[in-house]
Amino acid sequence: MISVRNLWKVFGSNPEAIIGSPDAALTRQELRAKTGNTIAVRDVSFDVAPGEVFVVMGLSGSGKSTLVRCMTRLIEPTQGELRFEDEDILKVDEKRLRELRKTRFSMVFQHFGLLPHRKVIDNVAYSLEINGVGKSERHARANEVIDLVGLQGYAQAYPEQLSGGMQQRVGLARALAVDPQVLFLDEPFSALDPLIRRDMQTEVIRLHHQLGKTMVFITHDLAEAVKLGDRIAIMRDGAIVQIGTPEELVAQPADDYVANFVRDFPKSHILTLRWIARKPQPGEDLNGPILAPSITVRNATRQIIESSLPIRVMENGNLLGVVTAVEVLHLISGQD
Repeated sequence: MISVRNLWKVFGSNPEAIIGSPDAALTRQELRAKTGNTIAVRDVSFDVAPGEVFVVMGLSGSGKSTLVRCMTRLIEPTQGELRFEDEDILKVDEKRLRELRKTRFSMVFQHFGLLPHRKVIDNVAYSLEINGVGKSERHARANEVIDLVGLQGYAQAYPEQLSGGMQQRVGLARALAVDPQVLFLDEPFSALDPLIRRDMQTEVIRLHHQLGKTMVFITHDLAEAVKLGDRIAIMRDGAIVQIGTPEELVAQPADDYVANFVRDFPKSHILTLRWIARKPQPGEDLNGPILAPSITVRNATRQIIESSLPIRVMENGNLLGVVTAVEVLHLISGQD
């Protein structure tokens, strides 16, 4: 659905001259000292499939928020290609861009941006109002999405009467009101208390399962990325270091930077038996219980430890390998 190719964003004077020059290889500090320019997004390429939750994560200043703003042209990229269903978004005129923002894309930000003088129903219906939808029709649609995000009974409330989590639900409802094809969520829950944040993460998962929307989700929190993402892109200094499923990032980090990111994440919670299964040894008894490769190590640990025989990991009748308590203990203790 979305294809990003060789996307750059350079802030400063004559930014195009930086791309392709020796200066592009300088660190951010070196480039700023030499030219006064800053590379916020550096030669980024990736695809997002229809219905996928694609998470972009990184530390503060890594370029993730600039990237998502470039994808909607809230910030104009310096160079590159951004295609949405084979249409190059960077080449469309202002009229077409406004149309896309009104009907195809919706954004949810960290700061809710609700209109304090408008009731919930009118905040939710605002995107429809600027699209020229009549009051009765837009209120009918607003009530649908208000119910969808769990705000039944609050349509006539004002934002100040709602908790932070409820206000962010209003933000989600407003984004969903136009029935967009893609939702861009830029650290939408980072200002919320931990328990409310967890509830909102669960809400996003529920909405995704129910609606199947394509989502690009920005976060600096690995646990949030793992919980929500089908795939995760990790950024550093404007560049993407690695893209992969949560399992791939935890099991096969591309470098020390990614390894440090995932170091403290409990591997048994995310890795499946597929990743720790080994080849049977000669003469090993292969009459033990059978488990699917998609089961997490955490959920299989008790059965593995209690079994006197190696667990057979099988898929479509094929033996992928075996797992014993030794492999589980190696994983949990951090041994190779």
